[in-house]
Amino acid sequence: MFKLKIDTTRQQEFIEITNQIEKLIKESKTKDGICVIHCPHTTAGLLINEDADPAVRKDILGQLEKLIPQNNNYLHLEGNSHAHIKSSLLSSNLTLIIENFNLVLGRWQGIYFCEFDGPREREVWVKTMQT
Repeated sequence: MFKLKIDTTRQQEFIEITNQIEKLIKESKTKDGICVIHCPHTTAGLLINEDADPAVRKDILGQLEKLIPQNNNYLHLEGNSHAHIKSSLLSSNLTLIIENFNLVLGRWQGIYFCEFDGPREREVWVKTMQT
């Protein structure tokens, strides 16, 4: 298993990690198989979405903030319930196909680490399996 370290710089942000995941796949020497990506944090998540236009990420973050505002009389004492709810709507795990040492993604797709309670030092865990 590989551990990818991610240092977030804002309270809420999407950080593209596609290239780092692809580098780990090559290091794993997994030619054909499966890649499992896991986010072990309860206030962050993972997302596959468009990576060509950064406005898409801003739009998603903006809509999540409208749906789940930071201040909404939540009961959780740490003050980060909004981050827990947002991460619950996304995924904590992604499973992707590896073919010829490369991730199989759609033309416009990228993989994002989604921070909702930063800035923090984070990790993403990556496991590859040969098929």
